[in-house]
Amino acid sequence: MTPEEAFARYEEIRPRLPVSSRQGAAAPITGIDQVMAQTDAFIFDAYGVLNVGDRPIPGAHERVQQLRDAGKALLVLTNAASFTRAQTTEKFARLGFDFTADEIISSREVCETCLTEIAPTGTWGVMAPPDFHPEELPVRALALEDDAAPYEAADAFLLLSTAGWTAARQSLLEQSLAAHPRPVVVANPDLVAPRETGLTLEPGYYGHALQDRLGIPPVFHGKPFPSVYEAAQARLGDIAPQRITMVGDTLHTDVIGAQAQGWNTALITDHGLFAGHDVTGFIRQSEITPDWIAPSI
Repeated sequence: MTPEEAFARYEEIRPRLPVSSRQGAAAPITGIDQVMAQTDAFIFDAYGVLNVGDRPIPGAHERVQQLRDAGKALLVLTNAASFTRAQTTEKFARLGFDFTADEIISSREVCETCLTEIAPTGTWGVMAPPDFHPEELPVRALALEDDAAPYEAADAFLLLSTAGWTAARQSLLEQSLAAHPRPVVVANPDLVAPRETGLTLEPGYYGHALQDRLGIPPVFHGKPFPSVYEAAQARLGDIAPQRITMVGDTLHTDVIGAQAQGWNTALITDHGLFAGHDVTGFIRQSEITPDWIAPSI
């Protein structure tokens, strides 16, 4: 999928997304150090802001340290749901960042708290990464692969990771849900993610496809949906929303979700979804306007 196609798809599903409560000025800045006076807490998206795939973005380490030295509260708010809490912390350490476990909030972490409310004693069929271990989850789980039996045995479905996911597996999921509708929970609402080789399709893409075809609305946890922003706000304590800046690379996830919470927003353009593109046309068409626009953090 190209950035233009991803943007068009985000616009198609716009009625399913939170409604932005504010609009920014889209003021150009060279880096987020220019908005330190207006910000007590910076919240970073990961892909396209701190890293692209397995590579840290040049200058990201230095900027994070500069903000720490200035006494700013820092959080990472990531939709990457393939990893456990410990694995996520280890991933950022491998990338050279010094974020503590308490400074990282993943959509998966927030999502897991709701699973027992939806199907507390049932079996969950999981769109899972290849190294998935069912005991990682607080519910009974089966990985969804090429055998139809786990699809039929599931009482609910959890979409974590598209690593290894295929059109054939999506078809098995659709057929099973069409025959017997059950809850679907998506722990990564992203349609795409920037990698070294381009954009990859993410769980949100397949969750919305299920809704298109079957009319089953998934439960989403992750940007732009409120549960992860509420978790971040709670972790920041009494810092006022208007003193928080979300730093992200997408309009329909990072920016619109943060604006719905009353936060400030900085859109990064050089490394994520809009890398190599003039973002002004996308802003004009979507009418999602961040407070600031920077090439990198």
